[in-house]
Formats: sequence, C-alpha cells, structure tokens
Amino acid sequence: QVQLGESGGGSVQAGGSLRLSCVASQPTYSSNCMAWFRQAPGKEREGVAAIVTGNISPYYADSVKGRFTISKDNANDTLYLQMNSLKPEDTAKYYCAARSAAFCYSGGYAVFRPDSYHYWGQGTQVTVSS
Repeated sequence: QVQLGESGGGSVQAGGSLRLSCVASQPTYSSNCMAWFRQAPGKEREGVAAIVTGNISPYYADSVKGRFTISKDNANDTLYLQMNSLKPEDTAKYYCAARSAAFCYSGGYAVFRPDSYHYWGQGTQVTVSS
C-alpha cells in the first residue's frame, strides 16, 4: 500500500509563504495524477491544486489562483505546493493525494473530487495569522 507523507506546514503571518512537500513511501511509486487538498475545522475537504499527466497547465481552485503553485520533481517523485501571499482563510490541514498510476489519464476523472484519488497522506497543518 502506497502511503504519502507531507511536510513543510507551519505557522506564518498573513502575506507570508510556505512550501509543502509530498513524497511516497515506496520509492518506485510514481503518479502524475496528484493533487493538494485542504480541510479546515468544520468544513469539507476541498481541492486546492492538481496536476494531470499530459496536461501542460495545472488546475487551481479560484481561491488560490495566482498565489499557489503546484509542481512535481520527477527526478525524486516529490510533489510541491508553493504558497505565497498567504491569508488567514488558507488556514487548514493540507493533504497530498495521488491517483493510481493505472488510472492516471487526462480527462478521466474530476480532479477536485476526493474520491478520485486512491492514496492520501496524513496531512500537514498550515496556520496563517492576521
């Protein structure tokens, strides 16, 4: 069973930056259908950013466009989320998710639906103070 591990969360003031990282427990596992989700207390898990194999442009939630950047380093199979100009409303636990490589193809699934993904990390907390 592939497990994902996130790191890089923390506490910052509004306007600050953080970079989240996500690696797989199995070095041989690689998927190009991955995403970052977040969940604030009392709210549903929401998709923040996603990459899909074959697509040049990543997907972003409207609330983070222009501030967050998702990227993947294929050399070390690490997914990143660069978060700039952070706002208090970005406070949440952030999760990395991956779709099984066998089902990773463009147009085959909804990128911001949690049930589109087969593997999840435990999450990393991001807290933004005003």
